[in-house]
Amino acid sequence: MMTPTLFSVSYAGLWGQDTLDLNSFIRKAGELGYAAVELMGKRPHLSVLDVDAGELESIRQTAQECGVEIATIAGYTNFTAGKTCPEVPFVEMQVAYVRELARLANELGAKIVRIFTGYATELESYHADWHKCVAAVRECAEAAADYGITIGVQNHHDVAAGWRTYVEFLDEVAHPNCRAMFDPWAPAVHGDDLRECARALAPRMVQTTLADYVRLERFRYMRGLVNYEPLTPMVRAVPLGEGFVDLEGFFAGLNEGGFSGYVVYEMCSPLRGGGSLDNVDATAARSLTKIRDLLSQK
Repeated sequence: MMTPTLFSVSYAGLWGQDTLDLNSFIRKAGELGYAAVELMGKRPHLSVLDVDAGELESIRQTAQECGVEIATIAGYTNFTAGKTCPEVPFVEMQVAYVRELARLANELGAKIVRIFTGYATELESYHADWHKCVAAVRECAEAAADYGITIGVQNHHDVAAGWRTYVEFLDEVAHPNCRAMFDPWAPAVHGDDLRECARALAPRMVQTTLADYVRLERFRYMRGLVNYEPLTPMVRAVPLGEGFVDLEGFFAGLNEGGFSGYVVYEMCSPLRGGGSLDNVDATAARSLTKIRDLLSQK
């Protein structure tokens, strides 16, 4: 069974949205009809530096009262960071951060901590970056296992961005507590067949995160040529089903591959219509309707 889930980053104000605190967000998710939530593991939401036992109890109580499951805590990692200051233990600090998120997840009754791999650095360092990310993800999986929490690797950062490369990466990590959190956004931008890649990844997935976008063309005026040079298009987030992401194909592949897990909606980029609470709510509601339609397809 797939569970519709709302990500608190959508109400964190990071992309111009109105901001809700975690308790208000959980109540909002319940009012909109989402069965579960993913909580952002940093300020202004669930910060390892700020949260205390009283706040954890308040979050648990709010979720229980609203009938909303806390599914996932979202960590923010970049294991290739820090090359200009190699004396600073960036990987160790991030693994410690993920371990603390796993402890908080356990306290809140969540099952998963989300992490990323790393952003690209110098071309000649790609293999070294790869091996650093593999080792770091494996260590995170071991640390989270101590708390009964699964590590999910989301396919958003540069290392292992292509879906076949992502499979290779997970195979190399080869840890039973490391699972896929494979999303359709990146392969859609890459031009991949979403049905094919979803079918291949579904058996190893614990979660997918959805967003949809429209492409908007960009041009630079070339004065001497009295003409325009085409640039890489920008994308803007729209409600699910209103953009270029082939969600029907993606869900067909998930069903064929036997995926059963969390289906998370996020607004984690500039949103068509702006960041007012009314617009964010309306977009989340329309996207939930689309998720339910996708879940009903055979």
